[in-house]
Amino acid sequence: MREKLLALLQLQKVDLEIAAARKAAETYPKQLGELEKELAAARSVLEAERSKLTDMDRQRSTLEQTIVEEKDKVKKWEARLTEQRSTREYSALAREIDIAKKSNLTMGEESVELAKQVAAQREVAKQKEGVFSAKATELQGKMDEIKAKLAEAEGAMSGLEGKRAEAAKTVDATLLKRYDQVRKKRMPALVSVVHPGTCQGCRMNVPPNMYNQLIASMGIGECPRCNRIIHAAEALEPKAA
Repeated sequence: MREKLLALLQLQKVDLEIAAARKAAETYPKQLGELEKELAAARSVLEAERSKLTDMDRQRSTLEQTIVEEKDKVKKWEARLTEQRSTREYSALAREIDIAKKSNLTMGEESVELAKQVAAQREVAKQKEGVFSAKATELQGKMDEIKAKLAEAEGAMSGLEGKRAEAAKTVDATLLKRYDQVRKKRMPALVSVVHPGTCQGCRMNVPPNMYNQLIASMGIGECPRCNRIIHAAEALEPKAA
């Protein structure tokens, strides 16, 4: 039985290594997700500034087009002044021309101010682009590092799975089946019971008669508390010469 237990313990050791590697690897996708969210947030800030610049540029362009159209309209009205036959018609058109010129003057001032705002916003967008570029480089470096660790962990798990397959071949088939059933629910699945009968899995005492039986038979049993496979610690001690 000692040899069977040692073989199973070796298998369990590999299983514990696999579980530890898998647990470590599980953190990497989450870390990648968080970094991707951070990158998306930084990109969103940049896009907001770019969008603001685009809107302001469009507004300025529309205003300038309106000014051109209004100036053309004033020129046409001025050309029509000499065609007016009555003083009333002449005065009305002259008044419209005066109002249009004042409006154009105001729009011109607005255009100049808007041009200044566009220039300032362009500098803001340029600054945000620099900040984003640096942030993106930093985050991409971190993501590449995590991806490398993930690939390494997956490679390690693949190697451990091969190691497990070899270790499983040395375990008694009946014992292996029982072990696999238990390990699906809790690990470690195989634990020792030490004096005065404490299960090293759940830290509870097994019944005295069960502990005595384990000592006497040097075999295995099942913990009534946690259902793990248990054995007396003495069962793994080297046989006396």
